[in-house]
Amino acid sequence: MKKIAIVAHDRMKPLLVSFLREREDWLWGRMLVATGLTADFVEQENFKVSVEHLKAGKEGGYIELKQKVEAGEVGMCFFFRDPEIVQDHENDVVQFIRSCNRMNIPLATNPATAELVILGAIKKESADRIREKNQG
Repeated sequence: MKKIAIVAHDRMKPLLVSFLREREDWLWGRMLVATGLTADFVEQENFKVSVEHLKAGKEGGYIELKQKVEAGEVGMCFFFRDPEIVQDHENDVVQFIRSCNRMNIPLATNPATAELVILGAIKKESADRIREKNQG
């Protein structure tokens, strides 16, 4: 599977880590990629899945994520946004989101949607295994 991009605004970082920790079995063996501060926060919480570090969002991290999405390296994104804030680099955020939409990459901005994205991925992986078994 392609990388899973994870990003969380400061107030949402604990929620993202909690969400990921509860799904650690499913995440095992998958590669996460995150903007700098999110990656740092996840690693400080002793989360056992490796995280590729990008720049902090305000230093170009969203642009780097956008480039990875457009290069086909990212298969899904969990972006736990704080709906109460607008950042100085909001244009970078919007460009990242547009890129996900353009490339048809699932983008979950809250835990409920992220859960559905994971369940969909599990179902697709299962269907792919059955299909391969029946063809082989």
